[in-house]
Amino acid sequence: MSTEQQGEQNGGQQDGATPPEQKPSFTPITSQEELNKLLSDRLARERAKFADYGDLKAKAAKLDEIEEANKTEAQKTAERLAQAEQAAATAEARALRREVALEHKLGKDDAALLDAITDEDAMRRLAERLAQQQKAAETTVGAYVPGMGKSPAAPNLDAQIAEAEAKGDTKTAVALKTRKLTQPEN
Repeated sequence: MSTEQQGEQNGGQQDGATPPEQKPSFTPITSQEELNKLLSDRLARERAKFADYGDLKAKAAKLDEIEEANKTEAQKTAERLAQAEQAAATAEARALRREVALEHKLGKDDAALLDAITDEDAMRRLAERLAQQQKAAETTVGAYVPGMGKSPAAPNLDAQIAEAEAKGDTKTAVALKTRKLTQPEN
C-alpha cells in the first residue's frame, strides 16, 4: 500500500497535508434571549408542519359529503331496510314477552324478569316457574307472595271454628271461639 493510500485512509489529503480543523457546529446558549429565539424557531418549524391541518380536515368532511351523495339508491334502501328489520325484531320480542306474561298471569314485577331473556323457550319456562311459585304462595297461609308484596289473608275464624267442630276437636274450637271474642272487630 502506498503512502498516499494510507494518508487517505487516515483522513489526510492525497498530497500528505492534514485537513484543516473544522469548527464545531454547536455553540452553547449563554442567555435567556438566545434560548427563547431557539425555542421560537423550533416551534415555528413544528407549527409549519401542521399548518394545513384545518384544510385537510375540511377536505375530509367534504369527501364524506361527496361519498354520502354518491351512495346508490340501493345502498340507502339497504340501510333503511336493516334499520326497519331491527325495529321489527325489537317490537316482536317485546310483544312475545307481554304475551307470555299474560298467558301465565304474571304480575308486573315478575313480567319484568322476562325482559332479560331472549330465548323463547327459556322465557316460557321461567314464566311457568314464576306462575307456579305464585300459585303455591297464594295457597300458603301467611307466606310472602312474590310480586304481590303481601301475605295472603288467613282463613277467617268462623271457617276455622266450623272445621274444628266438624273434626270433633273441641279444644281447638274453644280456643278459636275465645280468640274471636277477644279480637277487636274490624
